[in-house]
Amino acid sequence: MIEIDGSTGEGGGQILRTSLALAMCTGQAFELSRIRAGRPKPGLMRQHLTCVNAATEVCGAQVQGAELNSQSLRFVPGPVRAGDYAFNVGTAGSCTLVLQTVWPALMMAMAPSRVKLGGGTHNPMAPPFHFLARSYAPLLRRLGAEADLVLRRLGFYPAGGGEIEALIRPARDLLQPFDVNERGALRESHAECFAPALPRSVARRELQQLCALLDWPEAQLREVATRQNEGPGNALIATLEYEHVTEVFTAFGEKGVSSEQVAQAVANELRAYEAGEAALGPHLADQWALPLALALWQRGGQASYTCTELTPHARTNFEVIERFLPVRFSATPVGHEGSAWQVQARAL
Repeated sequence: MIEIDGSTGEGGGQILRTSLALAMCTGQAFELSRIRAGRPKPGLMRQHLTCVNAATEVCGAQVQGAELNSQSLRFVPGPVRAGDYAFNVGTAGSCTLVLQTVWPALMMAMAPSRVKLGGGTHNPMAPPFHFLARSYAPLLRRLGAEADLVLRRLGFYPAGGGEIEALIRPARDLLQPFDVNERGALRESHAECFAPALPRSVARRELQQLCALLDWPEAQLREVATRQNEGPGNALIATLEYEHVTEVFTAFGEKGVSSEQVAQAVANELRAYEAGEAALGPHLADQWALPLALALWQRGGQASYTCTELTPHARTNFEVIERFLPVRFSATPVGHEGSAWQVQARAL
C-alpha cells in the first residue's frame, strides 16, 4: 500500500489524479491523506470525486473515502476493463481532467474504449479541450497510443454543460519512449475565438487586438461559429504548430475583463514561449511526464525533453510518479541564464 501525503509539494488535485492513473496502470493500491489540505476548500470537490468514480468504474476498484469534501482516500484497483463509459462532472468542473485520469489506463487496455464526458471543456485552471487535442494527444500518438477526440459541445464556467467524446485505442505494442528536445520548424500558426451567447463584436475585438500585438496577418485569425446555448463564455486561443510539438495558448474572458486584456494575456504567454528554444511549454512539460514514465517502465532506458519552465506543479508530479514507477526524473537548467530546463527521465 503506497501512502501519499496530498499536501506535499504543490498540494493540488493533480496528486490525486496521477495516483489514480498510475494505480490503475500498475495495479498498486494507495492511501492518500490530507487531500488538497492547503486549498481554500480542502478535500474532494465534485470534479475530483468524478475522477475517483471514473477510475473506480474503469478498474472495479475497492474504495474508501469517495465522498465530497473527504480529505482521505483508500483506492485498491482491480484489472482495467475496456468498454463504453460516460462520466459527468455535473457542474462546470473540468471534464478534460477526468479524461486525463482514465486515459493512461485505457490506452494500455486490451481493446478500444469510448468515453463520453460532460462538464467544463474550457476552464482557466485545467487543460482546455483544444490543448488535449492538439498538444497532448499527438505526443501520445508518437508513443504508440492512438486516440480520437471530438468536441460535441462547449462548456464554460459557471454553466458547464460541455460534452467531449474520446475513442481511446490500445497501444499497438509496448509504448515507445522518445526525446522531445527541439521544436523543429514552424509549420502553422493561427488564432481563434469562442464566444457563445456574447455579442459577435467581442470575438472580433479580441482577434483584432491579438493580430495587432503579434503582427499576424488577418488570414491567421478565425472567428468560430458557436451555439447560443453553449454560453455565455469566452476563450481566445492561439496555436503554434511546429514539426515536433504543438503548443496552445488560451485566455478566458470574464466580467470586468476587457477584450484587450484577454488578447494581451494570450500574446504575453505566446511571446514568452517564442522567446525561448525549449520544446515544451510549462503545462505540457508537466503533463507529458506521466505517459513518458509509463513508456520507460515498459521499455526501459531513458528519454528527455526540454521545457521553457519547470513549475512546482511539475516537480510534485515527478515525485508522485516516482512513488509508483521505477523511473527517476532529474532537471537541469540550460540556455541563457537558465532560461530553459532539460528534463531527463530514466528507468531503474
